[in-house]
Amino acid sequence: MYRSNTATAVRGNGSPPAPSTAGAPGRGVLAGAFALLSALRQAEDAGLTALASASGLPKTTAYRLLEQLSDLGAVEHRQGRYRIGPHLFRLGQGWQPCPELRPAARRPSRRLASVTGTTVGLAVLHQGQTMILEWTTGLDTTLPPVNDRPVWPWYTAAGKVLVALSGPELPLGPSRDSWPDEAAAIRRHGAAFDREEVLEGVCCTAVPVPVRSGPPMAALCVLTDPEHRLDRLAEAARRTAAAIGAALGHRR
Repeated sequence: MYRSNTATAVRGNGSPPAPSTAGAPGRGVLAGAFALLSALRQAEDAGLTALASASGLPKTTAYRLLEQLSDLGAVEHRQGRYRIGPHLFRLGQGWQPCPELRPAARRPSRRLASVTGTTVGLAVLHQGQTMILEWTTGLDTTLPPVNDRPVWPWYTAAGKVLVALSGPELPLGPSRDSWPDEAAAIRRHGAAFDREEVLEGVCCTAVPVPVRSGPPMAALCVLTDPEHRLDRLAEAARRTAAAIGAALGHRR
């Protein structure tokens, strides 16, 4: 669906350099643990040998750190395979670029989800990926489950609207040849659309959350089934995003 353009550089989305365990013990252990977690984020599910290789750690060191991370709930270990654990997920959910953003969006997002029956997400773009800060689910139960997935590719509707309005200097992964024309259309209409491009059976429209100056820091996305008219949902999303932007202005 998307192919890599040689002119598009992937920055900030790759694996970190292999850590050195020399020097201060505390720093070496922390660097090794984060290297393993970064490798797990890339692989999502992997065995010990692959994780040791990806993180640049000796296999015995990787095993010891993974077991410690597992004891803390940061990593899950099942049948010889490792993946990110629930405790780390909960900690990660606390991150947001602006402390006032999630509280300002909560009530307007709930109102939009209730009125439209859709699933509403508050998203930011971070290191070339779309990160969902919060999901609000409406009455539509026909959509595939998305609430347990906070990180998506940049080319979701939310990611596209943020990239189009922020400029080409943002770090991106693969793109397609038609992206410049699509970005221009997003800037004209102030909304981005996804018609089952990312997930089968799910359509989405996204609009920026307005700020006083500079590019938007967040986007509001509305997920629904292919039967809904995305242009109508975009209008409702714009009104909700404006309410969030106004609430942010009052809080600052």
